[in-house]
Amino acid sequence: MLIVDTHLDLSMNALQWNRDLLQSVYTIRTTEQLVPGKGRGLGTVALPEMRRGRVFLSVVTLIARSTGRPSPHIDFASTAQAYGTARGQLAYYRALEKQGHIRMIEDKAALDAHVAEWQAWDAAHPEESDLTPPLGFVLSMEGADPILVPEELGEWQAAGLRLLGPTHYGPGRYAGGTGTELGLTPIGVALVREMERLGVILDVTHLSDQAFWQALEHYHGPVLASHNNCRALVPHQRQFSDDQLRAIISRDGLIGVALDAWMLQPGWIVGQSDNANVTLANVVDHIDHICGLAGSARHVALGTDLDGGFGREQSPRDLDTIADLQRIAVLLRERGYAEADVAAIMHGNWLRFLSAAWA
Repeated sequence: MLIVDTHLDLSMNALQWNRDLLQSVYTIRTTEQLVPGKGRGLGTVALPEMRRGRVFLSVVTLIARSTGRPSPHIDFASTAQAYGTARGQLAYYRALEKQGHIRMIEDKAALDAHVAEWQAWDAAHPEESDLTPPLGFVLSMEGADPILVPEELGEWQAAGLRLLGPTHYGPGRYAGGTGTELGLTPIGVALVREMERLGVILDVTHLSDQAFWQALEHYHGPVLASHNNCRALVPHQRQFSDDQLRAIISRDGLIGVALDAWMLQPGWIVGQSDNANVTLANVVDHIDHICGLAGSARHVALGTDLDGGFGREQSPRDLDTIADLQRIAVLLRERGYAEADVAAIMHGNWLRFLSAAWA
């Protein structure tokens, strides 16, 4: 089963965490055995495992905040630093592309060609193989702090940016994020209007409740939540309420379910709880809930956020590497999902969404 993942922080892991993602997950774990810090020696994502798991297309991020909230490797003291960091992360993806490991997907023609090549390869290689075509990356920005002013968005779009989440955790420059009750700032309103004008897709993940509804009021283009789960199952402001999920569905949008343990199990505490009772079945619970709200499997996808500042210790216990996303397809079949719906969730919904947005 070909897989699309709508949220991976690969450049952050490569540059801020100093991981050579061309090496296998297991090699990276070994090199980090003596490196202190959360998630070290416990990573789950690298390009070889993405190939083995047929994660042939991913939304990959630029992330550099400037909120004044201490956070190693992510939050910077000035917007100039955030800008420079995000530009460096973009340069990393371009270097991988020059070396032939990946290709940046920026329009419908490139998407169609990439899908066709992988489908042909997949049909010819039913067994696991490392000799794949290049992986496809669609560029997103998680938190718009690196964009110095809204009028600069066109420069980022010209550089390859196709999706944008205005904020992350805390009080972003453009919008209130997770853990706040702040709405869009004046420049945030200008930013989402400029996004609509330029055709940059809005990622509503991490928006506060207030900013979420304001963003939908001011932006009328395509909408998704790249890595978001259900508040009805795990009560926390980081997840979206049923009303918010229905609003995304009503816009023919997508919700990518995340694999972060504290977003999967109520009461899970970062740094205290273990993942003994968190499994990929919990992920399917959130998929079920979204399908129930939508009345179909059309509006849900995978947005794993694997290695988004954590590792195996904060992932489902039955997932060793990103290649194990294939197990979700098995679980969906066991729950009675038709094969067409399994394929839609694993890759088809995202391909349809992106094709429509770029048409």
